[in-house]
Amino acid sequence: MQDQTDSESTLQSIVSSAVAIVAGARWAGISLIKARRVIPRAPSDPLVAELDELQSSFDEGPCLDALREHHTVLIGDMATEPRWPRFTAAAVERGVRSSLSFQLFVNSANLGSLNLYGGEPGAFDEESVVIGELCSLHASVALIGAAGMTQLRDALSSRDTIGQAKGILMHRENLTAEAAFALLARTSQDANIMLVDVARWIIERHVSGLKRVTKPDRQTR
Repeated sequence: MQDQTDSESTLQSIVSSAVAIVAGARWAGISLIKARRVIPRAPSDPLVAELDELQSSFDEGPCLDALREHHTVLIGDMATEPRWPRFTAAAVERGVRSSLSFQLFVNSANLGSLNLYGGEPGAFDEESVVIGELCSLHASVALIGAAGMTQLRDALSSRDTIGQAKGILMHRENLTAEAAFALLARTSQDANIMLVDVARWIIERHVSGLKRVTKPDRQTR
């Protein structure tokens, strides 16, 4: 992604990264609203652009709500979702069963939405939301033409740090991946510390413990 020099290429890189790193994401794209129409940008697949067109035609859908209501919109199962019935029915016909939409904004300017789609019901979990928010933050920066790649690399690094800490907790506490992430999130909330900082602390404690175990005893040399 360091080689991308224009905002469109940067957005395409962000969309590709979102599909690669957000658990459950099979397709992704960025949507803008102009004159009450949803305009697709950097779709990972023609299906994503088609879903944007459907939302424009129906004047309903998750990305429109993310833009208008200024919040993240999660659909666990298109087949049972009561909101936007025409859109969800059309999505199911095309093999899309779940979605996650994030508002994109910078300095209170509403720019668009980052939309992730899954082919299975319940494709997205709490971790998907956290990592998707990181991607949407840096997509916002790219949309206004700023140099956002350093920040995006930081976001990807944060994702790796959270994954390492989760693995440590899974091994040490005999937890599932979901339970380990929930413990990280709960600790972050209770201590009012950023999730990635909690993860770094766990990794540092783990590495410090390994060093103590493996340090040679001078008396046995």
